[in-house]
Amino acid sequence: MLCRKHWFYLIGNAVKFTDAGKISISATSETVGDHFVKITFLVKDTGIGIQQDKQDVLFQRFSQLDSSYTKRFAGTGLGLAISKKLVELMGGEIWFESEYGIGSCFGFSITAERIDH
Repeated sequence: MLCRKHWFYLIGNAVKFTDAGKISISATSETVGDHFVKITFLVKDTGIGIQQDKQDVLFQRFSQLDSSYTKRFAGTGLGLAISKKLVELMGGEIWFESEYGIGSCFGFSITAERIDH
């Protein structure tokens, strides 16, 4: 259930910042040892991208890349910070790649105990 919450934050941001183009969502898994699986989730978009000089504050609480009065996109600046904290609490990692004007790719991975049916 925790995965679902930050999965939705990443998808919501992709939708919010992509006026035209496409968004792709994927999940892959890889066996780790005898009892664990590493699950990786990716959300790629062809949205506005993130300027290089603003990327270092992206996962900080209450940080918004556009804090001007006339900003186009609303939000509290908490979604990515919450996602990062939840992923880290599960022992995972979260990352992104972005090119301004081209788009972004956000991903996270967690390792979980494998359940055989």
